[in-house]
Amino acid sequence: MNFTRIWLEFEEWGEPIDPKDANSDVAVELEDKTVWGATFFTYANLLNLAQKNRRTGECLGGRFFWAAGMFFVDELTRERVTEVVKCLLATGEFDQVFKQ
Repeated sequence: MNFTRIWLEFEEWGEPIDPKDANSDVAVELEDKTVWGATFFTYANLLNLAQKNRRTGECLGGRFFWAAGMFFVDELTRERVTEVVKCLLATGEFDQVFKQ
């Protein structure tokens, strides 16, 4: 199956992001009209969130972090997300990360 559309939350924000340090919800519409979602994080963003949580006390002072449908990439760009979606669909792993 192929996708018909990819929605990236960060494109709605109206301001540029640092593609090496960001996170965003992603929705993928497949040919059958079902919509699947995941949250993409860059590796650097996870480290920065952990440091912030140690300072603020969130998530037991940075001792844990989680997000539904968490997915990690080296950079958060439309090109990278599209590349990942195509790869997951080709390998049959799409529904192991994305949730309907």
